[in-house]
Amino acid sequence: MTARKFHEIWVEQYEAAQGIKLRHGVRAAFDYLIAEKLLNFVEAATEHREFSRELPRFVSQVRLMFTPLEMSNHTARVERELHQKGLTIEDDDYPGQESPETLAKRAAQFATIKELLTATKLGTS
Repeated sequence: MTARKFHEIWVEQYEAAQGIKLRHGVRAAFDYLIAEKLLNFVEAATEHREFSRELPRFVSQVRLMFTPLEMSNHTARVERELHQKGLTIEDDDYPGQESPETLAKRAAQFATIKELLTATKLGTS
């Protein structure tokens, strides 16, 4: 897959999220774009250099879609939901659920995403 293709992946997802935001609201767009697509993109970036190269552009674009207050409110909500899923798994063992290890990994990845999305300034060192 070419670098252009990796760019097209997140651009299509971003454009879809814009439509979701108009039709279904901020929460649905946030869940689709950040809690699903960006989280999956971060996972892919840990394994594939091409995804990691596109990640800063994707994050930068996502930061434009939501206000700082929306970002803060919804990142906190998703963190609570991930935590609650972890508690549920410990209490009840349902077939097909994500393992505690997988949930812990996703929670850590989401924490990184939260830092990128809520930082007052992005840059490189």
